[in-house]
Amino acid sequence: MICGVDEAGRGPWAGPVTAGAVILDPDQPIDGLTDSKRLSEAHREAIYPEIRAKAVTFGIGWASPGEVDRLNIRQATFLAMSRAIAIMGLTPKELIIDGNCLPQNLPCPARAIIKGDLTEPAISAASILAKVARDRAMAELCARYPGYGFSQHKGYGTAAHSSALETLGPCACHRKSFAPIARALRAA
Repeated sequence: MICGVDEAGRGPWAGPVTAGAVILDPDQPIDGLTDSKRLSEAHREAIYPEIRAKAVTFGIGWASPGEVDRLNIRQATFLAMSRAIAIMGLTPKELIIDGNCLPQNLPCPARAIIKGDLTEPAISAASILAKVARDRAMAELCARYPGYGFSQHKGYGTAAHSSALETLGPCACHRKSFAPIARALRAA
């Protein structure tokens, strides 16, 4: 009953920060688990339903761009993690969380593991769930806010995203507390 936890989307200028929490079933191993950033999009999409089907339980939690702006990205990430853990419906024996710090008020003992998404299968699975869920959310935002290219760059600070900001200005899913978006708002 060890639960891996990881996030996706701390750095982008737009969209939510997303966290996954996963308790893997030792009797149903999943091949190919590693840090989601090391996998192709096609591989992540292929392994995503397997993780969901074979896990004892899982949760995906979100913190909105507004929460990122209000709380800061670190606290919003912790909020998304807490939400992912709560959604699982089970209290694990222990949480193992990718990174070097832990949210407060967790429901059980926890350890932070630097680069845990490379060494701990449960954290790798959480990383994949969070990344795929967030990428899908960004594709939905791309349809809602055409012209920004969210389905291509996922809200990260690319040349194409900067160009869209210059042309269109920020939209409702941008993180207004992030410097490039704050500058674009002042220029508008």
